[in-house]
Amino acid sequence: MEAHTGDRLLTHGRTVGEQDRVAEIIEVLGEGGSPPYRLRNQDGHESIMAPGPDSVVQHTGCQGKER
Repeated sequence: MEAHTGDRLLTHGRTVGEQDRVAEIIEVLGEGGSPPYRLRNQDGHESIMAPGPDSVVQHTGCQGKER
């Protein structure tokens, strides 16, 4: 998995009825775009996450740009 600042991380719900979660990647902490990532969730909460197989990076084209 490779991501850049500004990309989004989509994590699929794990159980029936659980909604997918989308978070903005605000910092890449691993080398070469690899996890872990510092995320800003839709509710404004920030966390550090090493995503599992139920997550997908959505590239936004804002690679390397500071926000």
